[in-house]
Amino acid sequence: MPHTFYAPDLTLPTYTLPEDESKHAVRVLRLGAGDEVTLVNGRGGVYEAQVEAADAKRCRLRVVQEQQVPRRPYQVHVAVAPTKNLDRMEWLVEKAVEIGVDTLTFLRCARSERRELKLDRLEKIAISALKQSGQAWLPTLTELTDFARFLPTADPETTFIAHLEDGERTPLARVAATGSACCILIGPEGDFTPQEIAAAFARGIRPVTLGASRLRTETAALAALHTVHVTRELL
Repeated sequence: MPHTFYAPDLTLPTYTLPEDESKHAVRVLRLGAGDEVTLVNGRGGVYEAQVEAADAKRCRLRVVQEQQVPRRPYQVHVAVAPTKNLDRMEWLVEKAVEIGVDTLTFLRCARSERRELKLDRLEKIAISALKQSGQAWLPTLTELTDFARFLPTADPETTFIAHLEDGERTPLARVAATGSACCILIGPEGDFTPQEIAAAFARGIRPVTLGASRLRTETAALAALHTVHVTRELL
């Protein structure tokens, strides 16, 4: 299988890899003239190309075939409060991209242990997972946003909150199969506060459960994402 490179600024019919990618292609992967590679632009474009000039600083490729992969007919948005341990968020980003997520929003909640978040590292992990998993669409990663500021932007018809407070909650699988979009809110390790849950309810956002187990934040986010996909595939 050809090696995959991320090329958001792809030009046709030839494209020159950035210096770091050129070095990796020529000195690490040992690619030479005529070798085949795959390029993805993160916006559905998948391009088959051949190495035209194997230069470690400016590796030039010639595109020989192109394809536009359409988006799936529904969009999945996970809005999650990042954990104090950044490694767990990096793991979440990697696995969410592999499974297939369209938007990851990071929430700053009242009980959040992490109050700041830099996206540079997470975006690189998302790109790596995109290449590894053969995805064509790079998800949007959104800066850390206050829960109160995020709520007014959420569509109550397609947004659900997975909280752990007592009260009636519907299994996510029962409500995730309709509409062209689905957004799931996942709280911090200490859960959403009663005030945050009440604010979500006032917005018209419905409560859901992901099962009987008490899940870690990153596990809950992945469980919700996978549930949406499986439910849709069974339609």
